[in-house]
Amino acid sequence: MSNPYSEIFRAPGAKGFAAAGFLARLPIAMTTMGIVAMLSQTHGEYWLAGAVSATFALTNAFVSPQISRLVDRLGQSRVLVPTTVVAVAAFAALLAATYYRWPTWTLFATAVLAGVMPSMPAMVRARWTELYRDKPLLGTAFAFESVADELVYIVGSVLSVGLSVTLFPEAGVLVSTISLTVGTALFVIQKSTEPRVQPAARSKGRSAIALRPVQIVALTLIAVGAIFGTAEVTVIALTETWGSPASASLVLGSYAVGSFLVGIVYGALKLNMALSRQFLIAVAIVAVATIPLLFVPNVPLLALLLLTSGLAISPTFITAFGLIERLVPAAKLTEGMTWAVTGIAIGMAIGSFTSGWVVDQFGAGNGFWVSVTAGVVAVLVALVGQASLSGSRQAATPELATA
Repeated sequence: MSNPYSEIFRAPGAKGFAAAGFLARLPIAMTTMGIVAMLSQTHGEYWLAGAVSATFALTNAFVSPQISRLVDRLGQSRVLVPTTVVAVAAFAALLAATYYRWPTWTLFATAVLAGVMPSMPAMVRARWTELYRDKPLLGTAFAFESVADELVYIVGSVLSVGLSVTLFPEAGVLVSTISLTVGTALFVIQKSTEPRVQPAARSKGRSAIALRPVQIVALTLIAVGAIFGTAEVTVIALTETWGSPASASLVLGSYAVGSFLVGIVYGALKLNMALSRQFLIAVAIVAVATIPLLFVPNVPLLALLLLTSGLAISPTFITAFGLIERLVPAAKLTEGMTWAVTGIAIGMAIGSFTSGWVVDQFGAGNGFWVSVTAGVVAVLVALVGQASLSGSRQAATPELATA
């Protein structure tokens, strides 16, 4: 039996844009962790490090869909070049502000400007869609991208912190900036695989978020993202309580490893079940897997439970992007996919903040109640939205026309 992953790379240019896209998306994981590692060492204040990192993350979460909307109207090359130039210049200014100890407000100002960094996962998925629209191989391509995302988070965060600690504080953000510059440049020059601008996209219209399927997927992923954000904070708090703070990175790594392994297998399957039903089942498994975390007594069991919890993450993401591709008109596709990515980022920020408050008020073990609550919300939204997610792109188009 042929390897479906080798098949998706047979199309001319596929290997090139996938490799460039992987390099260009490393900053997604490297930047936030790199800022924390950098500022905590240079300024000695974790609140400042976390606040600047959150400023960048939230700015990017809300701005990147607007950038992707421009991409749908004007094309990738015309938008990615200027936005990346602004982001790279802002990162350079942030590095300078850190090294030369400029006033604190400059850290926040440069973090906001850096937030114009485009959503490369959405750009890469748009190119896969251009190659394999309405073909079975598109699902495999999305599965590959979900696996690539997991690798980015596994490698990027570890690399960023490791560089900052072993070389110099600014090393993680510096390498992240170089990766963004080189990766985006290599991605943009590959014109043959750049998606064509759809005629309908040239008229402004309303945002893709006005479409019901995008709203449902984004809201569901906000709740799922809150589960991730809660895990990061609560695991760190628990391992410190148990006297093993160094094990936090290994425990969190098991979360991503579980998703990584299942993503490889899931992407090779050809399931006949409706995509909306697959999405609901995957979300339900993610939600149910949060319950045992309330009763975990030690580090080894916590790592095992998080490894198990990660098993449904890739299927959730794969089906989410598959639904966006199927239900959102081509003229709004990049923006629609970016809203899915944004949903995860917003959810992580909400989860981190909320669980941090719960941990401070009620103890480390109670942080996972935020995960359980977010899981219930995710299932309810996915369940209520089944009718809308069971439609087709043709059903979505009239809604766009009236928007």
